[in-house]
Amino acid sequence: MSRGSAAEAALAGVAAGAVTLGVAEVGAALLTRTGAARSTPSPLLAVADTTVDHSPAWLRDFAIATFGTADKTVLLVGMGVVLAVVCAGIGRLAASRMTTAMLTFVVVGAVGTTTVLTRPGAQVGDVVPTAVAVVVGLFVLNGLSRPRPQRQAGVEQPATSTDRRSVLVWGASLTVLGTLGIVAGRALQGAGQVVRAAREMFTVPAVAEPVVIPAQVDPGVEGLSPWRTPNDAFYRIDTALAVPQVDPGTWRLRVHGLVEREVEIDFDHLLAQEMVEAAVTLTCVSNPVGGDLVGNAVWTGWPVRELLARAEPDPDADMVLSTSADGWSAGTPLNVLTDERNALLAVAMNGRPLPAQHGFPVRLVVPGLYGYVSATKWVTDLKAPGSPTTRGTGAREVGPSAGRSRPHRASTSRPASACRPGRR
Repeated sequence: MSRGSAAEAALAGVAAGAVTLGVAEVGAALLTRTGAARSTPSPLLAVADTTVDHSPAWLRDFAIATFGTADKTVLLVGMGVVLAVVCAGIGRLAASRMTTAMLTFVVVGAVGTTTVLTRPGAQVGDVVPTAVAVVVGLFVLNGLSRPRPQRQAGVEQPATSTDRRSVLVWGASLTVLGTLGIVAGRALQGAGQVVRAAREMFTVPAVAEPVVIPAQVDPGVEGLSPWRTPNDAFYRIDTALAVPQVDPGTWRLRVHGLVEREVEIDFDHLLAQEMVEAAVTLTCVSNPVGGDLVGNAVWTGWPVRELLARAEPDPDADMVLSTSADGWSAGTPLNVLTDERNALLAVAMNGRPLPAQHGFPVRLVVPGLYGYVSATKWVTDLKAPGSPTTRGTGAREVGPSAGRSRPHRASTSRPASACRPGRR
């Protein structure tokens, strides 16, 4: 294979991969926006999230320390480079062994499909965009990969310049089109129209004792950050490649495990409680001295201790495992959530609804702890881990469904060391 032919073959593979991802991302966006998605239908995000989930703690810490808030961008760019190299190799293989190349392409697609299906809460329908995209990619690969030159009288006949130019034009065009599809798909999935509308309609609850920040705490020294960090400047370190879009109309928070009774509340019930404000500093465990992974804000929310008091944790319970809408979890000492430090189920930040990237509609804010063991965003579940005892045989649900009983569910313990760090 000549150098020019090798480049054309590689371009055919890259174009097939780009088109596949573009179709998959647009399809995933449509699935998400119509509410049909149950988990992460995007193969790009599913693979990235799974990579983060299974990366060793030292590697995650290294990424945060090295790249800071750009760690997600670095991961996605790295994945793109690896995928381009793999697809280029498949394209070159297709020039001589089309069947083998197409089977290899299917295997790569199957990895993406399987990863989507194994994400928390996934259903079969979530893999449809990826499966359809793989079929489209196979057609592109087959169409762009030139057949091997024919031999006449023992002499290999080279491809014409017209054939070569056609492959280059189509390959480049489809690569660009696929890349635009990826960008459009990511933009559509991140649009969050329901969440934006909900935030615009949300009125921050009034509190009996608002936090007052004296003007003199900001000396106005150039280069010194303000005492209260603006929402759009507040650092973000978490494991979510795409910001979860949680509709407050369907949000629920369940408290269970080693408790006297299970409790479940919805957003309206939460807002009906007596809210408080607390000025709390959050910082990432990877923040160096003088680093920017730290921020102060005034948070509005309901003290977690009041919710836990309704559930009545068992005396044997010593921690609470909080879980987010996208499956991330953190273990927090129970006594920290029940003392007077005002650990909050926060719904507002600096007098504004929580930004989506900081946990809208509800997140945990726990003073005095690093975020990776306390500050779960998009929180949907609080569990006191442990083995079931004779306690907890009854159940009560508060909120609009109060009065319905539900059976106690057995729990299994999970140490705090098993929780994945990264979200603050």
